[in-house]
Amino acid sequence: MTADDSFDRLDDDAYPAYTMGRAAEILGTTQGFLRAIGEARLITPLRSPGGHRRYSRYQLRIAARARELVDRGTPVEAACRIVILEDQLEEAQRINNDYRRTSESADPAAAA
Repeated sequence: MTADDSFDRLDDDAYPAYTMGRAAEILGTTQGFLRAIGEARLITPLRSPGGHRRYSRYQLRIAARARELVDRGTPVEAACRIVILEDQLEEAQRINNDYRRTSESADPAAAA
């Protein structure tokens, strides 16, 4: 791996660049919160060769959404389930929109 390869990874949302301590600091939460959302299977941090949890920017965005809900009084497990369901709904809507566009371009009469 070259230095250029390492720098390219910094733009990758899925690259596990953040330690648990740094992730908690960025989110303004505790490491225990990150462990709790991991136990609830909202996010699964990757592990460094030494076994330490590492988080990506994508995972931090998901954790931040769960934290918003918890800060409003939602229990951690429920917040995780809500975030999962929101993500599933968004994906289903994207698939439906893609299907609709594909159907309309294949059958122009259907769009009228």
